[in-house]
Amino acid sequence: MATVFHGIRAVLFDLDGTLIDSAPDLGAAADKMRTDRGLPSLPPARYRPMAGAGARGMLAEAFGMGPDHPDFAVMREEFFVNYESRMSEQTTIFDGVPELVRQILGRNMAWGVVTNKAARFTDPLTQAIPLFATASAVISGDTTPHAKPHPAPLLEAAARLRVAPEHCIYVGDDERDIVAGLAAGMGTVAATYGYLGARTDPSEWGAHAAIKSPGELLQLLVSA
Repeated sequence: MATVFHGIRAVLFDLDGTLIDSAPDLGAAADKMRTDRGLPSLPPARYRPMAGAGARGMLAEAFGMGPDHPDFAVMREEFFVNYESRMSEQTTIFDGVPELVRQILGRNMAWGVVTNKAARFTDPLTQAIPLFATASAVISGDTTPHAKPHPAPLLEAAARLRVAPEHCIYVGDDERDIVAGLAAGMGTVAATYGYLGARTDPSEWGAHAAIKSPGELLQLLVSA
């Protein structure tokens, strides 16, 4: 039987791969780096499974480059500049998310965002999408001294919402989301409709529940 969460007063979400589909813009930013160097373009499908890992995932796919590469920092900033110039061109909200948010608010629950995306990107992106006007907290990867999988960003969100962590759930499409949520003492839900690659098995993350579409979350929520 699926886990049902009781007494929930706030729902927190990861951003990329959970609320919004930003893979097309992330992939295009990385692919421009390839074509600028005379390398052939890669199909968007190559980048999509790595979108949840941000710059690290995009550079790994585009150039086989990891954070230990001596040029990683420079290449990452080039990627950031590319992405910054186009981050809302093809990014869309996942089907079902607007209705999910409407239902959450209708149940007198608060909602917010906790992402590892830097505020440099999070703030203009969320401000450009009307959906986020009703979010009670938007926490970026550099809002606190630690990013996920550390629980600090989630605890900061709960504090801003004035809701105890045990009355929050956190929904995300990456293992680090679940690790952070568990460490923060929150209920955790794996969003399996996001950017999961073939080598990823969400059942191994230890989440309390999993959903295959945003709307399924409503079946798991029982207010106080």
